[in-house]
Amino acid sequence: MTPAALADLVRAVAVDVLTSRDLDTSALPPAASIERPRNPEHGDYATNLALQVAKKVGVPPRELAGWLAEALSTRDGIAAAEIAGPGFINLRIAADAQGDIVRQVLTQGESYGHGDLMAGRKINLEFVSANPTGPLHLGGTRWAAVGDALGRVLSAQGGEVTREYYFNDAGAQIDRFVHSLIAAAKGEPPPEDGYAGTYLSDVAAEVLRREPSALSLPDDERAEVFRKIGVNLMFDEIKADLHNFRTDFDVYFHEDSLHRSGAVAELVEQLKEKGHLYFADHAWWLRTTEFGDDKDRVVIKSDGAPAYVAGDIAYFADKRARGFDLCIYMLGADHHGYIARLKAAAAALEDDPDTVEVLIGQMVNLVRDGKPLRMSKRAGTLVTMNDLVDAVGVDAARYALCRSSADSTIDIDLDLWTSHTNENPVHYVRYAHARVSSVARNAVDLGLAMPTGDSEVNLGLLVHPREGDLIRTIGQYPEVLTKAAELREPHRVARYLEELATAFHKFYDTDECRVLPKGDEAPTELTTARLALCAATRRLLANGLAMLAVDAPERM
Repeated sequence: MTPAALADLVRAVAVDVLTSRDLDTSALPPAASIERPRNPEHGDYATNLALQVAKKVGVPPRELAGWLAEALSTRDGIAAAEIAGPGFINLRIAADAQGDIVRQVLTQGESYGHGDLMAGRKINLEFVSANPTGPLHLGGTRWAAVGDALGRVLSAQGGEVTREYYFNDAGAQIDRFVHSLIAAAKGEPPPEDGYAGTYLSDVAAEVLRREPSALSLPDDERAEVFRKIGVNLMFDEIKADLHNFRTDFDVYFHEDSLHRSGAVAELVEQLKEKGHLYFADHAWWLRTTEFGDDKDRVVIKSDGAPAYVAGDIAYFADKRARGFDLCIYMLGADHHGYIARLKAAAAALEDDPDTVEVLIGQMVNLVRDGKPLRMSKRAGTLVTMNDLVDAVGVDAARYALCRSSADSTIDIDLDLWTSHTNENPVHYVRYAHARVSSVARNAVDLGLAMPTGDSEVNLGLLVHPREGDLIRTIGQYPEVLTKAAELREPHRVARYLEELATAFHKFYDTDECRVLPKGDEAPTELTTARLALCAATRRLLANGLAMLAVDAPERM
């Protein structure tokens, strides 16, 4: 019996109890709250439903809790229901009902914990979207890990997810990149507002290898050659680095296509006709303050060129035209203004602002020997994705970036994340998977098959407190996945995996919970039940790590 199943049971019993006493069942919340007590002596689970409802139905909380506890204690799967404090109900689950969680994992395999929270939603998940002006920095790397994990979590909850990279190949940043490339090709320092780093020399050399006469061309033609070849080279490098980081996209959308197709110009005319644009200071402004923004935004600048917001509006309209009913933007720490701006743009288009969600990611710092790393050898002033991967590896990098809420700044201690100790979270979790995989190999060596969902196993024999704690931790996974999707917080999966690894290590290190027989001992039904518990743990560790695209090793 999972926490979700127990919540359903508690609410159903509450409906019966209130109905039998002619009390208002509409006072009940949509779902009963189920928690695991910090002190295991207080039971396996607890609910505060009586406290929530008592005043609404005009019954003292402890009296209502007594009625509920009495009714619950008669239901299958409930070993005991006791009143505690002002009206809490502590619940103990029957061993066979609790053990059924193990059977569910073994039967459902990779799909255990998946749900339908996002079923029917067509989701555009845009993340990274770094300008192709240099190697990916740590901010983009964080979104590469978190965005990919969020896509997996949303898909596990039934969402139809399209991962999209918005390729900024128009605007001033590209112009500065091109001028920096030309300077590098000439052996000159970069312009004052240009980019720095040895990567520019590499890209410039490749441009010249492909077009040896590029530097002798007229200025406009020369800039176009360096733009076309240089931007493509940089973007190919970014895509290759992302792929090696296990992050791939379904769509690479070119900003420039919105301008070349006339979509931006067409949209500007629509907004003018609807009265959402006004002319002032030689520029056209969008009345975004009417839709919650802190100030109106320039759409067409005084020189007649479209501002960035023009492309943003056209891009949102394009997403909606492609049928997406939820557009999630994962942006950097300096993009807070985009939240109101994008929602205002949706409203100006007479669309629902709630179709827009903006997630803001905070900074990432690398630390070694207690000191921050400030520079990359190749990228100049920025620390890059490859710097992080070279230091700790892809698995540790992804896990470290996914482990904390994206809206908090994180320091990645390179000494910690390369250590082979239990203090290293990714080592701790992956070691748990390797350890339980070793149990499976040793079982096979003894002629014992690892149980599957079809195996006859008496899971009611798993009555030791460590076994119960591990089973209940396994049972939390569906709720963890649901919350991770609902709140857009894949870090919940990482933190859960650490709890699961802890529960397994405690179980396996307990002498009374020895899994395999020793010497001439014959295997028993309890041996098979514990092997089933190990198999379920391994399955779930692998499932959770897969949500983060982190490898689950068989050996370490």
